[in-house]
Amino acid sequence: MFDIFEGYDLLGAFWITVKLTVFSGIGALVLGTVLAAMRVSPVPLMRGFATVYVNVVRNIPLTVIIVFCSLGLSNIFGVTLGAADDFEELAFRLAVLGLAAYTAVFVCEAVRSGINTVPVGQAEAARAIGLSFTQVLRHIVLPQAFRSVIGPLTNVLIALTKNTTVASAIGVAEAALLMKEMIENEAQLLLISAVFALGFVILTLPTGLFLGWVGKRMAVKR
Repeated sequence: MFDIFEGYDLLGAFWITVKLTVFSGIGALVLGTVLAAMRVSPVPLMRGFATVYVNVVRNIPLTVIIVFCSLGLSNIFGVTLGAADDFEELAFRLAVLGLAAYTAVFVCEAVRSGINTVPVGQAEAARAIGLSFTQVLRHIVLPQAFRSVIGPLTNVLIALTKNTTVASAIGVAEAALLMKEMIENEAQLLLISAVFALGFVILTLPTGLFLGWVGKRMAVKR
């Protein structure tokens, strides 16, 4: 029954999915944290930029963003991200860029909600002893905020893992692209779909359980 999987690199496809998730997750965490800091910044221009970015990007379909990264940034503006001669690597890097830019808005809102859980008096006390806005964020607010939003960030990470399937739209050889190829070549739709669905459950379920446990251990007691 499983002979149909011979000749297909199933593990290789899921490995690409894992790499997309990890690199995009790191990029989204960094960009989302910067956006969250800008959203609570005392500078109106920074608050305005972050607000516009979040409200615009989260209302654009991910497929449009991924295709724009491929056709717009690469084909029109000539952005190669250091992989001009390798089409597969270029598609992978552009997919990471698009996934990170899209996911960052949800990371931003999760982190901002965590910032709002930190009592205002702590920030005021830190400012009273001479700390700058950046120092208050780095040393007082963000460490507590991250501990409060491990659960929401876990949900964002799980959603990102599933969203990596959109990268197949620009030819990234991840799991969804292989599934499409197998469905076209083999007459085993239910079996192929079940195997790929199980693969994503194996990727996301342990991640959710582990980070849920970490979130309970790290939760701030108030």
